[in-house]
Amino acid sequence: MGYRSILRDDCFAGEVHLVTGGGSGIGRCIAHELAALGAHVVITGRKPDKLEAVTAEIEADGGSAEARAFDIRDEAAVKQALAGVVERHGRIDGLVNNAGGQFPAPLEAISKRGFEAVVANNLTGGFLVMREAFCQSMRKHGGAIVNMAADMWRGMPGMGHSGAARAGMVNLTKTAAYEWGQHGVRVNAVAPGWIASSGMDTYDGMTRALIPHLKDHVPVGRIGVEAEVSSVVCFLLSPAASFVTGVTVPIDGGAPLGSPLYPVKAKSRIAAFDGFHRAVMPAALAGEDAG
Repeated sequence: MGYRSILRDDCFAGEVHLVTGGGSGIGRCIAHELAALGAHVVITGRKPDKLEAVTAEIEADGGSAEARAFDIRDEAAVKQALAGVVERHGRIDGLVNNAGGQFPAPLEAISKRGFEAVVANNLTGGFLVMREAFCQSMRKHGGAIVNMAADMWRGMPGMGHSGAARAGMVNLTKTAAYEWGQHGVRVNAVAPGWIASSGMDTYDGMTRALIPHLKDHVPVGRIGVEAEVSSVVCFLLSPAASFVTGVTVPIDGGAPLGSPLYPVKAKSRIAAFDGFHRAVMPAALAGEDAG
């Protein structure tokens, strides 16, 4: 049994797609779907062991992948890594700027160093990768970029540093879409809400205790799964989205639409999209049904 994508099997045949943060969570899922659709996938991250494990999974499923370990916050490393990809493959057709990370904290408890680290993870690093993808390949050959934002439309209490960075990424996406469109480059973003992925297991304390209850605040009555993010990302990278650029697609089950004055009551009637054959339920949701 392989990845059950809704897109055509050879949708990305002969193309090279780079997925940052592809060693776990949503990035791992996206890498699997792209490979299942014919792309050669370059997955990146800071931990070679994770990248090699995902590469082995993709190859075992019949896909094509390679791993390149570097820190997206290191400008020289980004330039070198993408130069290596272009030298080996000739071009980069698609980029998924998925890498990021944050920690929960109220604003008054966030240090300058902590704030800057989260902005570097979720905004500056993504900028460096998309700039180099454009300068080293896409300005000449065209391509598509999908950036990762988040559900921060009503602020992001408890993660103000991440909310600020993600809002910046939404605006950066619009600017890049306008400036680079003339070169045949489309730039879009996705804004996932609460998604059942390994990232949930990085939290502890009160934040972790809240995770099983998140579904109670989503109109469709559940949280999302990785494949529901990946399917939108792959659509935005595909020729079917050739007239779509500069937009951010929320993938959040309608959670930002709610109000404490009108609480969610119904259980979901919308089943989760069971596309990722290697999906693993995060330990933070043990005993809970994400779908």
